[in-house]
Amino acid sequence: MSEQKVKRLLFFGAHPDDCDLLCGGTAVQWAAAGHKVKFVSVTSGDTGHQTLSRKETAAVREKEAAASGRVAGIEYQVLDHPCGLEPTTANRYELLRIIRRFAPDVVISHRPCDYHPDHRAAARLVMDTAYIVMVPHYCEDTVLPPVTPIYAYCRDRFEDPRPFRFDAAVCFDGVIEKKLDMLDCHRSQFYEWLPWIEGFRDFDASKMDSAQRREWLKRYLESCRISAAGPDRDALTAIYGEAGKTMVYAETFEQSPYSRHLPLEEFRRFMLP
Repeated sequence: MSEQKVKRLLFFGAHPDDCDLLCGGTAVQWAAAGHKVKFVSVTSGDTGHQTLSRKETAAVREKEAAASGRVAGIEYQVLDHPCGLEPTTANRYELLRIIRRFAPDVVISHRPCDYHPDHRAAARLVMDTAYIVMVPHYCEDTVLPPVTPIYAYCRDRFEDPRPFRFDAAVCFDGVIEKKLDMLDCHRSQFYEWLPWIEGFRDFDASKMDSAQRREWLKRYLESCRISAAGPDRDALTAIYGEAGKTMVYAETFEQSPYSRHLPLEEFRRFMLP
């Protein structure tokens, strides 16, 4: 890394597993290349279980996030806000301080058009820091970062008010097993809560072997459109050329207009490990 600048990526998810699902493959590759990556879950995810209490769920999910962070070799912070997040000034300042202290080159979160109220609130909180991150009189107890961060959105499937735009893509075929290892850490989610809330009330992961659990996780990735199918294919071929035609998995990102903005080709190169 002596000849290459160390880049710093900060990803805010609303819940502990959001970070892994939407940016895990990118995070693993950035970390392996010597870059600095931090995941932050803005809530504790305490409502994400059908039988555990909220307190029990929060404790389990914090441990799961820590395990995932160890797998990826990154810092993983879970804030203690309960689900039902609100975009308050106090919460905005808390995220602003985290951003300034980490001094990222890029900050990524959800888009504000999303099915989940916590996702929308997290998106608003993060994007509301895009301008004030460099304003000295906001949060005067923290120093300004040396570089104005780029802000970006992660992939989603929603089309109202407009579809997600594929500005950059990071293929993670080479680290798919590592990303699945990260998802596997979030057992309360991928093997308990998510199957239950999606109608698979008799789902029992204890009856599955490791290979079957892997296939279940892969199917979940595909259901969330974290694959190279459809419009992702065009983005991959634009970035990777002919190699993009055979890639299977990719995480895609869209630059936010609220922050420092890179030319498209430069942003695409920047997001690569």
